Amino acid sequence: MEIRLANEADADGIWALLQPVFRDGTTYAIDPAISREAALAYWMDLPAATYVVEQGGAIIGTYYIKTNQQGGGRHVCNCGYIVGEAARGQGLAAQMCVASQDQARALGYRAMQFNFVLASNVGAVRLWHRLGYQTVGLIPRAFDHPTMGLVDAHVMFLWLDGV
Repeated sequence: MEIRLANEADADGIWALLQPVFRDGTTYAIDPAISREAALAYWMDLPAATYVVEQGGAIIGTYYIKTNQQGGGRHVCNCGYIVGEAARGQGLAAQMCVASQDQARALGYRAMQFNFVLASNVGAVRLWHRLGYQTVGLIPRAFDHPTMGLVDAHVMFLWLDGV
């Protein structure tokens, strides 16, 4: 398994991961009908860096790192992670998160914030807490889940430089 910077040639493999997650509409606040072009721009063009996890020539995971706010908040980054269905349950999300923290530090970020972790995504909330993130805010009924109705969203935060 290799984690590396994504490039243009990875677009099809990244889209293969994004499409089912975005279409499902249960974990990301992204329009489920988003086009391939718009999804790839969101995931690959807007962030400071996008990474893929490759195993046996196949892309099995991806994440991005982007500046969460500009100006005085530019030292805080935000990340998004997607693990391919076949690779789920094997600890890949944790590995990507730890790697992203190192890469964020190398890019000059001092903290990482997840702006919108759905309370219904119990596995993600549990994992981020296990990796040291604190829930610093809760947005009540922030997401209209397609099957659960209105669910809360966590704002989660981790200092990267030991402050």
